[in-house]
Amino acid sequence: MREKPKNRVGLRITVIGCLFGMFVAAIATKAVYIQVFCNAMLSEKAADQYKRSLVSRGKRGTIYDRNYSELAVTNESPSIAAYPGHIQEKQQLVRSLVKELRIERKELVRKLSSKKNFVWVKRQVSPRETLSVKALQIEGIDFIPEQSRFYPNRALAAQVVGFSGIDGRGLEGVEFYYDRYLRGEDGEFEVVKDALGRNLEDGTENDRDFSGNNLVLTVDRTIQYIAENAVKEAVETFSAKSGLAVVMEPATGQVLAMAHYPFLNPNDYKSFSRNTWRNRAVTDAFEPGSTMKIFTAAAAIETGSISGKTLFFCENGAYQVGKHTVHDTHPHGWMSLKDIVRYSSNIGAAKVSHTIGAEALHGTLRAFGFGEKTGIDCPGETPGSLAPAEKWKRIDAAVIAFGQGVSVSALQLITAVSAIANGGVLMKPYLVLGITNKDGRLLTTFGPQKVRKVISENTALAVRHMMQDVIEEGGTGTKAALDGYSVGGKTGTAQKVDGNGGYANGKYVSSFVGFAPFEHPRISVLVVVDEPKTAYYGGTVAAPAFRRISQETLGYLNVPPDEKSEKLTAWAGPGEAG
Repeated sequence: MREKPKNRVGLRITVIGCLFGMFVAAIATKAVYIQVFCNAMLSEKAADQYKRSLVSRGKRGTIYDRNYSELAVTNESPSIAAYPGHIQEKQQLVRSLVKELRIERKELVRKLSSKKNFVWVKRQVSPRETLSVKALQIEGIDFIPEQSRFYPNRALAAQVVGFSGIDGRGLEGVEFYYDRYLRGEDGEFEVVKDALGRNLEDGTENDRDFSGNNLVLTVDRTIQYIAENAVKEAVETFSAKSGLAVVMEPATGQVLAMAHYPFLNPNDYKSFSRNTWRNRAVTDAFEPGSTMKIFTAAAAIETGSISGKTLFFCENGAYQVGKHTVHDTHPHGWMSLKDIVRYSSNIGAAKVSHTIGAEALHGTLRAFGFGEKTGIDCPGETPGSLAPAEKWKRIDAAVIAFGQGVSVSALQLITAVSAIANGGVLMKPYLVLGITNKDGRLLTTFGPQKVRKVISENTALAVRHMMQDVIEEGGTGTKAALDGYSVGGKTGTAQKVDGNGGYANGKYVSSFVGFAPFEHPRISVLVVVDEPKTAYYGGTVAAPAFRRISQETLGYLNVPPDEKSEKLTAWAGPGEAG
């Protein structure tokens, strides 16, 4: 009777042993299959879950002024990201991040509710925000290394330099124009993370430096500061809408300063009106007013039949041209070409234009660069407007001679005046001296480029003498006179065009353009003030700003005063026109 239980126990043990052996064999077989035949596939799947490919953008190049002072730099600025699938207490996380990062609660909830494996929480955070969030020790939060653009001088030369967006691409100014040189390359690498999204080790990051190149501008930080302060003072003194100034080196075409007011802080450009973003000295056109008379005079002298002493009858203040009447601010009888410029006679300029003919005036204006782009290395340049001579009516030839019916940019105007200061040679304006690599080695340099010979040297000298007379007693630009330096210049006062093709009452553009010193001009300076309220003549509004910029700039450049100079006393004269 006892043999049967023993046999049953042995049978059970045998059966269980066989079953266990089968299970072990099955597991072993499965393990062999997975390890041998599926190893590559499963390893790849595992790597996909724990490895993440990231793109590291190289550091954007630095922008310097001509003396290698930094105007735009790139700082390390990490961004905060999240892995929604690894976050447990999302409500608590939202409360903490909203408080520390000052971000929109709804937007953060939407991001964390996403089915995506990776979302941005906030890009390019401050060092304080980085430390605050790291101190929370939140699982599923990561810090991705990035860079942010910083402009250490804030508003200084902001419209020239421009700015770049959060993605590191230039949006305005030379940041945009030279973006392909400044922007660093993209380098892709992998990081290994644990189940909570924490970095375990670096993967295949390349040690190569992906940094962009640097720019060295023609702009001088000190001269830019001088110009900006002078423009700000002019705009505030005369309650104007805006103002700008350009300082150029006549012999080379280098732009030493381009100042705009109101100012723009590129570190926070989104807080400013888009109207303040662009470089208006390059992008905006306006009727130049009486500054155009110096080019009319140049056209007349270049014909060879007219000199500075040639007389024109100025109709005692009213000149009938067809159905239109041209007026002067003050009545004049017979005037020489020299005095037409000095006293800024509209009728005199119209008479000069009718004498030499539309073709001669148009050809000279075109040669000076009006009606076409200068080709400066800055985005959005306007060509201005100058209609073909064959389309001019008699009244067009008259008003264009004194700056109506034609539009120019501030850059075109200062470049053309620089040609007169440069003996009649027009130079191409430019903003960048060179491009260097990250180590400071020059890769490319840019130098002066002659565009063409516009007028003869004798004509240029004659016009310069006329511009010098404008500054002296009785001229319209006495408030532009400098201490210790002789100077030449011209006032401009232009009524603004309204939207219906006419002129807006009470809205003017006041300007003054000139050069110094007279014998060997080192700088050309243009000041333009838009819609001044308390006064509007260029000699009153813009000339003092020209004086301040020129005086301080020549001192800064250590330009020696004239050997036989006397301090000129400003005198308002009989009145101003232009």
